[in-house]
Amino acid sequence: MRRTVRADDGIELAVVEFGGDGPPILLLHGLMGRASTWCAVARWLTTHGRVVGLDARGHGGSGAAGPWTVERMVTDAAGALEALGRATVIGHSMGGLHGIALAARHPELVRALVVEDMGVDFRGHSAADARAWFGALPAVFGSLAEVRATFGWPRPEFGEYMAGCVEERADGYHLLASVEHATQIAAEWAARDFGALLDDVRCPALLVEAEQSVAPPGQMAAMAARLPAGRHVRIPGTGHLVHAAAPGAYRRAVEPFVGVPGS
Repeated sequence: MRRTVRADDGIELAVVEFGGDGPPILLLHGLMGRASTWCAVARWLTTHGRVVGLDARGHGGSGAAGPWTVERMVTDAAGALEALGRATVIGHSMGGLHGIALAARHPELVRALVVEDMGVDFRGHSAADARAWFGALPAVFGSLAEVRATFGWPRPEFGEYMAGCVEERADGYHLLASVEHATQIAAEWAARDFGALLDDVRCPALLVEAEQSVAPPGQMAAMAARLPAGRHVRIPGTGHLVHAAAPGAYRRAVEPFVGVPGS
């Protein structure tokens, strides 16, 4: 079921209710994604609680308005959680960074945190390179096969992921997230060190790293060591979308964590 909530600046945000009863579990997707990309994970998570996904502003079915900052999107997530209550937060990539910031800034709302393949310090990475990559994407895709081919090398699961993040219009398939907005989001990551947020995270946290991670080498293990209740696991044979590349291994890592009483 899909519904909307209104952010404090008036933007309508789309929320997906995946089902389940019990303690809330909030799913936060990655850059260019949407809540529905979590469907396969949400199916087994519903045995542990009420599973809800949020389309970040500018993504999926949510409205689009800046500023395109971590602070703005964390405020959105906090607003969505206020109606749900204290939750386990599971975030992939962009959603993982937002989950860290949410746990740091709103500890009363986050009972446990799972971060999938995301770092806190990408300084030294070029925002210009991100702009060039995004700028090279077609404005319109002729078919879902073209979407899969464009995004699916060398990891086919990412092509499948992005095929769920487009909408069909009269002239073809369009990305649901603006390339310009995504570029601004990624540019902030290249300019800022978010590591200080870790000092304010007090809840149990599980950091799941891909073998072919987007995070700088060693950073996710160091992040977990910096947290008072942090754990780190690296899953072999995976790219950035760990939960899609190795769904069984991802579930084996995450399910005991979200099922721990009091977590």
